[in-house]
Amino acid sequence: MKENDIKNAGKAITITTVLTLFIATFEMVNALRFYKQGMNLLDIASYVQANKWIFAFTFVFGNLVLFPSAWFLYKANGISLKKEIFKRENLGRDILWGIILAIIASLLSLLWLPVYKGRTELGFAEDGKMGVGVTILYVISLVFVSGICKEIYYRGFAKRFCGTIFGEVTALLLFNFLFALLDWYNIGYSFVLGLVCIFGYQKRKRLIVPMIIHGGTNLISIIFIIVMGGY
Repeated sequence: MKENDIKNAGKAITITTVLTLFIATFEMVNALRFYKQGMNLLDIASYVQANKWIFAFTFVFGNLVLFPSAWFLYKANGISLKKEIFKRENLGRDILWGIILAIIASLLSLLWLPVYKGRTELGFAEDGKMGVGVTILYVISLVFVSGICKEIYYRGFAKRFCGTIFGEVTALLLFNFLFALLDWYNIGYSFVLGLVCIFGYQKRKRLIVPMIIHGGTNLISIIFIIVMGGY
C-alpha cells in the first residue's frame, strides 16, 4: 500500500466528512429551533425544510465551497474528472441507465410513506406551496448541485481514492453511511438511494449514472409536488 494512496484516502474522507457534518449539523440546529415538548424524531425532521430558502442555499454553499478541493484532488493525481464522469461512446446508454434507475429509486421512496405517518400534530404543517423562486432554487440545488457534487464526493471519492485502502465495495458502503447521515431527516431513504447509485456506478463505471439517478430522483420529487398542487 503506497503512502500516497493513504494520503489521498485521508483527503477524500476529510472532504466528505466535513460536508456531511456541516450540512447535517446545520439541518439539525435549524430543525431544533422549532422544538416543542412531545415531538418525536419525525416531527423534528419535518422542520428541516420549514424554510426552503435556507435549506436549499445550505446545500449549494456546502457543496460548491468544497468542490475546488475535490477537483484539485483528482488533478493532483493526474485523473481527468471529465473522464470519470462520462465516456462519449457510452454516454447514451449511461444516460438511459441513469433514467431507469432514477425511476426505480423514486418508486422505492413510496415505501417510506407509512414511516412519515408517524408524525404527530407537532410536526411541520406544510402548506404545499413552493412558488416559482423556490422551485427554481430547488432544481439548482437538489437536481444539479447535489446531483453532481455529492456523487463526486460519496461515490467517486469512495471508489477512486478509498477503494485501494478499504476495498471498493466496503469503501462505497462506508461513504454511503455518510451520505445517509447528511440526509438524516428522510429517515434512511438516502441510504437506499445510495445503494441504487452504487449499483448504477458499478455497472456502468461512470459517475454520470449515479449523478442522473440522484438528480433525477430529486427532480421527480419536485415535479410530484408541482403536480399535486404545490406550485
